[in-house]
Amino acid sequence: MADLKMPELNTVMIAGNLTKDPIYRQTTNGTPVVNFSLASNRRYRDSKDDWQEDVCYVGVVAWNKLADSCRDKLRKGNAVLVEGELQSRTFKLEKGESKTIVEIKARRIQFLNKTLKTAEGQVIEEHIGAPSTFEDDSFEKHLSPEDTALLEGESK
Repeated sequence: MADLKMPELNTVMIAGNLTKDPIYRQTTNGTPVVNFSLASNRRYRDSKDDWQEDVCYVGVVAWNKLADSCRDKLRKGNAVLVEGELQSRTFKLEKGESKTIVEIKARRIQFLNKTLKTAEGQVIEEHIGAPSTFEDDSFEKHLSPEDTALLEGESK
């Protein structure tokens, strides 16, 4: 029997709202990185035909120019559409225990809120149909071991 080869496919798309402001850092070599969490809601009818809502919370990490854009444009409650890949990482807690998390490494993020300024300079955000899209043009870049250690240490 011929050997079957699995396709190498790891793509995720999710829309949701930020649960808190993004956390922005720079690695030891100055590479920008931002982490944030999304809440994605799903409405469905249960067996009694009543509407129910289920919430899925997902962590997102963005790098380089995409991280800068997120730092400048995103705040708690903003709606986004994230496209990327799932990645897992393991790090040690202070007690010596290992912890593994799965998060989305963002490749493209669409900001679904439009920022408007009033005559008084007040910022207003509204949902619109033509969102801003930002991409990570260095998505395949690998981190140095020092940068990886820094991020794992700060993920506690």
